[in-house]
Amino acid sequence: MLPLFPSTARIDGSALTIGRVTAADLIAAHGSPLVVYDEATIRAAARAYREAAPDALIAYGTKAFPNLAILRLLAEEGIGADVSTLGEMRFAREAGIAGDRIVVHGNNKTDAELATAAREGALVVVDSLEEIERAETAGVTRTLVRFTPGIDADTHEAIRTAHHGSKFGLPAHDTIEALRRSPGIEGLHVHVGSQLLDLADALMAVDFIATFAAQARQATGWEWTTLDLGGGLGVATSPDEPELPIGEYVRAVRNELDRACGLHHLRRPNVIFEPGRSLVSHAGVTLYTVGSVKRVASATTYVAVDGGMSDNARPALYGARYTALLANRADETPTDVYAIAGKHCESGDVLIEQVSLPQPRRGDVLAVPSTGAYTLGMGSNYNVTPRPAAVLVADGVARVIRRRETLDDLLALEA
Repeated sequence: MLPLFPSTARIDGSALTIGRVTAADLIAAHGSPLVVYDEATIRAAARAYREAAPDALIAYGTKAFPNLAILRLLAEEGIGADVSTLGEMRFAREAGIAGDRIVVHGNNKTDAELATAAREGALVVVDSLEEIERAETAGVTRTLVRFTPGIDADTHEAIRTAHHGSKFGLPAHDTIEALRRSPGIEGLHVHVGSQLLDLADALMAVDFIATFAAQARQATGWEWTTLDLGGGLGVATSPDEPELPIGEYVRAVRNELDRACGLHHLRRPNVIFEPGRSLVSHAGVTLYTVGSVKRVASATTYVAVDGGMSDNARPALYGARYTALLANRADETPTDVYAIAGKHCESGDVLIEQVSLPQPRRGDVLAVPSTGAYTLGMGSNYNVTPRPAAVLVADGVARVIRRRETLDDLLALEA
């Protein structure tokens, strides 16, 4: 086993293999950069959620990587979809996910998004008071209301979502008003943030929302039938980060919900989880080709690759940390510490600040693990750079699940 890499990753002689296909062969066949997804790793993560919460709806956070092949694979494992735009809804339906297994989010839903959600029979998470009437007018019949409990989650400030002042959801008094205006609301939604690496914030959210549900029942007579606990379970992307196993996380949250419901004499609601990165991050490896190698200071040597912030914006946006190995020389001992730089016209386009490697050479294949989530999904065409292809590997076979963009694709959009 290689930490942070997909479960099928192996070192065979000097070569990194994923799903029994060598990284060098993948680059030769499909070009560089390339994002490689391992089918077995995705299926194992989906099954871990289903086994830990067999009676819950597990809705994939589509924004992590919206892709038809992966959505279909997850649907085969009994996973639904969490969406927030017409595009994500279309992807989910094209992948064969039934409308009643789709949860629709968004802090500024359009009339078209509400109408589409109504037509598909999706569950809509109301995000503002004015949205209640608009949802009813659109014909939406199934709703939750997003409650903002005021929790400052232990994660990067840009991906905290339940603190006071968040653009998402409603504070307590407005949530009570929403329940008065629309007593048919099925339940509540809470999501404290993304990339959560311990249980404390998730358990706190359960306690907050159960206490609030009891207060709402007393104030309005309303009682929940559904509780959406959002997503946010983090994954390690560098060797020194902690990580919670999926089963441990889900069971702890469910046990806390049982305890809190008993404490407040609440009925136990139907539960929804919305995992994104914890389903697909470890399944993904980005392969780059090494270009320039240059020492710029006594302690800094840059290794430039043929991608960067256009295919992985997380280091620049959130300070995310990654690791890497030379996929074509994976058996060699590291000789020094290097910084991995992208090719874009930004000093901040540094994918990895420090990683130990053998002396890199032009043409080497660099493999960066745990890049299956929020990489291509947040990709851009900065510097008029076509976005990479993605392939899915299983049992020695690789198939393209997103073709590489070309300059002709980009020029076709110009008027």
